[in-house]
Amino acid sequence: MRDGFIRVAAATPSIKVADPSWNRKQIWRMIEEGKAKGAKLMVFPELCLTAYTCGDLFLQDSLLRSARQELETLIDGTKGMDMLIFIGLPWQKDGKLYNVAAVIQNGELLGLVPKRNLPNYSEFYELRHFTPGPAEPEAVEWRGRFVPFGSNILFRCANIPELVAAAEVCEDVWVMNPPSISHAMAGATVIANCSASDEATGKHAYRRDLIEGQSARLVCAYVYANAGEGESTQDLVFGGHNIIAENGTILASTERFEHGVVYADIDLERLVSERRRMTTCQIVNPKDAYDYMDFELDMEDLTLERSVDPAPFVPSDDKERAERCEEILTIQALGLKKRLAHTNCEHAVVGISGGLDSTLALLVTARAFDMLKIPRKQILTVTMPCFGTTDRTYTNACSLAERLGTTLQEVNIKEAVSGHFKDIGHDPDKRDVTYENSQARERTQVLMDLANETNALVIGTGDMSELALGWATYNGDHMSMYGVNASVPKTLVRHLVRYFADTCEDKALSEVLSDILDTPVSPELLPPEDGKISQKTEDLVGPYELHDFFLYYVLRFGFCPAKIYRLARIAFQGVYEDGVILRWLETFYRRFFSQQFKRSCLPDGPKVGSVAVSPRGDLRMPSDACASIWLKEIEKLKSGEAS
Repeated sequence: MRDGFIRVAAATPSIKVADPSWNRKQIWRMIEEGKAKGAKLMVFPELCLTAYTCGDLFLQDSLLRSARQELETLIDGTKGMDMLIFIGLPWQKDGKLYNVAAVIQNGELLGLVPKRNLPNYSEFYELRHFTPGPAEPEAVEWRGRFVPFGSNILFRCANIPELVAAAEVCEDVWVMNPPSISHAMAGATVIANCSASDEATGKHAYRRDLIEGQSARLVCAYVYANAGEGESTQDLVFGGHNIIAENGTILASTERFEHGVVYADIDLERLVSERRRMTTCQIVNPKDAYDYMDFELDMEDLTLERSVDPAPFVPSDDKERAERCEEILTIQALGLKKRLAHTNCEHAVVGISGGLDSTLALLVTARAFDMLKIPRKQILTVTMPCFGTTDRTYTNACSLAERLGTTLQEVNIKEAVSGHFKDIGHDPDKRDVTYENSQARERTQVLMDLANETNALVIGTGDMSELALGWATYNGDHMSMYGVNASVPKTLVRHLVRYFADTCEDKALSEVLSDILDTPVSPELLPPEDGKISQKTEDLVGPYELHDFFLYYVLRFGFCPAKIYRLARIAFQGVYEDGVILRWLETFYRRFFSQQFKRSCLPDGPKVGSVAVSPRGDLRMPSDACASIWLKEIEKLKSGEAS
């Protein structure tokens, strides 16, 4: 297993009621298909060897004996097969009948997990035939040896410590205290559910939400296989609604009223990483309450069929993206609203450049002032043209301030910066970092002094992507009195401005915002060429869509460079060549580590998502941390030692 990925499957065979021989053949066909597809864990429906709808036929010895015989045939067939399989059938023990999931692997029966919660309401009458199973395992004899029988069994993969599986049966997940809760607390990362949930109007949506939510609550993968075609339709219809979820995300599901197999590649490392990060995710070691069954899987390299979103910070669905944008703008504005109210401040100063970041900061400031019912005229928007300012960005900055009803002030800083060059003996023809940063620091000085004059707060404009890369002038644009964009990545900034442009009623304002969106990202610190921007940020530091992708997986899950590179190759296939991705990945790590000192003294700013870089919140990272481990791994990738 490379990078923690394992392929799992939920299967619904087309069965016949009370015909275990026929059903076994259909199950076996799907097992062989799963093997060919590279699945290592496969789940079948509840009582699928007999059918769930046998009714009083469950009281017939012939049916029970046949089901057990067909299970033996299945187990023998799996000899040498590299797969953990969960299959539902009735099981007789001590004169009682139980509804169980048999867990088999490589020609062995590893355990029997009985259903603990038997529904006996509405269309269900399981207590007529079955007995609730015990939680703590008991021993049952099977072919001359004893196997555990009980709910509390963990199936541990000896050579893949991240893979710990457990099972529950249908109704077990619908109750107030599902067995999967204790399974996950005991260390299970994958929950299998052999189910026979009938269809009724609206039930599929509830079922989907239930499995999705349970996987999120338990920080686990949940593989749910449901009964389908072939069950009796005397009173009920079963839709074969199979679901595979991972930590609150549905990775794959089937259309209802069809039977077949659904596959998904789950990321065990991601689950383990998330549990490690969440200090409230308590994993206990109840040695006396659980039995542990160990097995091994031969994990060859997996060609991933898992979808990887190239923009993890931005929802792909239009409606969801619009809702997210509205929510984030509100969070940003509410954060600033509180700071203004707490400081009894009714004025703000925003430096505007005609670029995306300062535009978003000004839009948020205007919204906060509206919330406080403070006139927007008390927002001082300051444009500070210098050597690199173009007519396009200057015009857009002025138009934006005008359309939003703020007070615009222009402070041309060319003379001040030139005087500063003279004071420190810097040749203005030497366009180095001093040439660039002097402009950024002069602008910050102007903003701070104007704020003092008007008893205002300076609103920061820099975004999280710039902070991650250290693409900010220390004590220049790096500094403010409140940074409203501090946890908004660059890829999301664009969508927030686009959302505002699409929803505002002022057509002229929308046109200005649209032109700002079409302007290349640039600090505009070098003179223009033929009146156009000569300094494009992404040419210098790399594409922000790549850096935001890297940032998400580095901070959200702590993935190693090789895994991030692998995911990026999938996400950006056909967009960037592998060498380009690797080049900018190396740039990201070098800058991320070397520039931590800038993040260690960040101004306050509101957190809006699951990733942030505040030294007081999400990223407690020393400024002197060494990047050698990560860079060495990238060197191996470049040399072909890792792939």
